[in-house]
Amino acid sequence: MTVNSLENPVMRTIFLVVFVLGLSGPVSLQAQNTMTINADQPRNKISRHIYGQFSEHLGTGVYGGLWVGKDSDIPNTDGFRNDVVEALKELEIPNLRWPGGCFADEYHWRDGIGPQEDRPTRINTHWGMVEEKNEVGTHEFMRLTELLDTEPYISANVGSGTVQEMASWVEYMTYNGTSTLANLRRENGQEKAWEVKFWGIGNESWGCGGNMQADYYADLYRRYATFAKDYSGNELYKIASGFSDDNYDWTETVVKNAGRMMDAISLHYYTIPTGNWGQKGPSMNFEEEMYFSGLRQGLKMDEYVSRHSAIMDQYDPEKRIALAVDEWGIWTDPLPGSNPGFLQQQNSIRDALIASTTLDILNKHSDRVRIANIAQTVNVLQAMILTEGPEMLKTPTYHVFDFYTVHHDAMLLPLHIETEDYSHGGESIPSISATASKDKTGAVHLTVTNLHATEDKEVSLNIRGMDVETAGEGRILTADAVDAVNTFDNPDRVSPGPFDNYTLEGNQLILRLPSKSVIVIRIE
Repeated sequence: MTVNSLENPVMRTIFLVVFVLGLSGPVSLQAQNTMTINADQPRNKISRHIYGQFSEHLGTGVYGGLWVGKDSDIPNTDGFRNDVVEALKELEIPNLRWPGGCFADEYHWRDGIGPQEDRPTRINTHWGMVEEKNEVGTHEFMRLTELLDTEPYISANVGSGTVQEMASWVEYMTYNGTSTLANLRRENGQEKAWEVKFWGIGNESWGCGGNMQADYYADLYRRYATFAKDYSGNELYKIASGFSDDNYDWTETVVKNAGRMMDAISLHYYTIPTGNWGQKGPSMNFEEEMYFSGLRQGLKMDEYVSRHSAIMDQYDPEKRIALAVDEWGIWTDPLPGSNPGFLQQQNSIRDALIASTTLDILNKHSDRVRIANIAQTVNVLQAMILTEGPEMLKTPTYHVFDFYTVHHDAMLLPLHIETEDYSHGGESIPSISATASKDKTGAVHLTVTNLHATEDKEVSLNIRGMDVETAGEGRILTADAVDAVNTFDNPDRVSPGPFDNYTLEGNQLILRLPSKSVIVIRIE
């Protein structure tokens, strides 16, 4: 090759490649997706209560979904269907929020005690104008928590109730001594007081819970919290009603004026695939555009949690007050032909990945986020379970929650991620999301999501701070289409399988993830 030939751009490029190869030997391409775990630097505990559930008197979420009545032909225990209870127990549910939601602020607890035949019938004005016969009240709900081995989270009526009504409910449920209310509980079949830690003081008090302004609600909260008493060793964990999305002024006003009297303040965020509440988008039979936009909208949770937390840091730098993300999930248009007030939708692999990425965000912020509740448990919005008469199926989101039980009360591990973008329609999101934690035995668990709709991804994981001996017990959830759902005709279309497409060399783990998938793996 002559010097003159190097004036040709093509020949000059060939010369440079040959020159580099001659100096450095074979070229190795750096992995496009890399993660580093510092296994010896645990941060804070990921509270199991981040994985809470939510069951509102809405559509068939309670009646038909959980409760069928003691005389039903569907196998049940004390009125609650056995198949649903057994499936939910597998998720190790830490807490269950009830009776709402918007329904909580029109619910009067005395309607739901005593003989079934004596209970009044009310109108559920928020959700479909249906008749509420109060078959499931305090005693029934507490029996459900016993069957599920979970903690109750009670939402008290502030919107249409009174301070005395809430105070009486607390006494009725938690006082072990002799009083008129405690004796009434005994007459209704419960001798020993229940332990009820979590109490929400109102729900969405800025909207369906009373259309209040922040200053007014802060004062009202202080009044209600004053009369929410600790009885018989039961210490209440009081949760103030926070705002949704990006209304940061509400958070600042309420925390500033009432923070000393609360244990947590809530944040609600629903993923609307289109970003338009009037036309949210379908829950099935959609293409990549709606898949991508749903994921992108779901990732906004990180911004909202970060900014609300930053405001709370100004008044609570020690993070005594938790951020309770007690309503979250994807909200789509109702299924065609269904009652629009029942919020019935399908649940796809997209929704499962919205769940996994949201849980990654909440885990990342678990120094401030210590309780959360997906909406909702059965048949409503992003449900774990769907029922139809005697039939039941587990949704893709159910399987994500099953995968993530490994993070319950484990220690969050620092995780540095460098990832390719997933781009569509002029927008981009990270293609990889993950959580790493260490349990009491010292084992590290890793959950990793590949969000890309069509491209498999290889992820190179460098594990620091531990001598890795094995990796295994891997499971994967993926699907053949972005809108794949489970149906009663095909209940296992989106279901977990074993994951072994990885290699371990020393402390480096190479994961090969199919498109639109989430995996869990144990490292020891």
